[in-house]
Parts: sequence; C-alpha cells; structure tokens
Amino acid sequence: MTEAMERDPNGKDQHEPGAKCDEGKIMAGVLDDFSLALMAVAEVGTFGANKYTRGGWQQVPNGRQRYRDALWRHHLKERHETKDPETGLLHKAHKAWNALAELELELRQDRLMRIGAQNRTKRERA
Repeated sequence: MTEAMERDPNGKDQHEPGAKCDEGKIMAGVLDDFSLALMAVAEVGTFGANKYTRGGWQQVPNGRQRYRDALWRHHLKERHETKDPETGLLHKAHKAWNALAELELELRQDRLMRIGAQNRTKRERA
C-alpha cells in the first residue's frame, strides 16, 4: 500500500526552498486556544502527581472505569459546589482531567490491539 504524497499548501514542490509538506495534517497548535483550561487541568494533574506519583495514574487497575467514575463524581458534586473541597480546584477541571485520562487509556489500548492484529497478520503471511 502506498501512502498519499504530502503536499505543500502553497503548491510548492517538496524540494523547493520554503516548502513545508503539512497540508491536511492535524493542527495541534489549536490547543493553544485553550491555555487557561489546559492550565487548570494541569493543576489537577500536578495535585495528583504530588499526592501519589507522577504518571502513576497509568497503572491504576481498571483505570478507564475508575476515571469515568471519578468524572461522574465530580459532575454530580459540581451541581452543588464549584470547587473540590480537597484540592480547591474546579470540579470542571477534575472532570476534564478524568476525561483525558480515560481517553488516553482507551487510545493506548486501541493502539495495542491494532499492533497485535498487525503482528498476527504478519505471522500468518510468513
């Protein structure tokens, strides 16, 4: 299978000076538009890293379900209070952090499943 040629959005040949073949690629810089929200989420992550250990959330057993449950707890508490009493941080920021943790774990699991399927296919062809 051949990959589609990447293109310069200005039509330049990839070997021309000033060419940048990034047409159609994800514009990750759009996240900069959410700097305040992402800092609030980072505060939640920092609190967790200090309370437990940095990156430890990745090894929590049954993490996807537990982070979804935590998201729901913050969602329900947010109906009665703006900030989490333990951290002093917004419940919305906790919800966002838990949503990101759940999403990250799901995407990693999906990637591992795809890699496993590709490896099985390669072994079957050999």
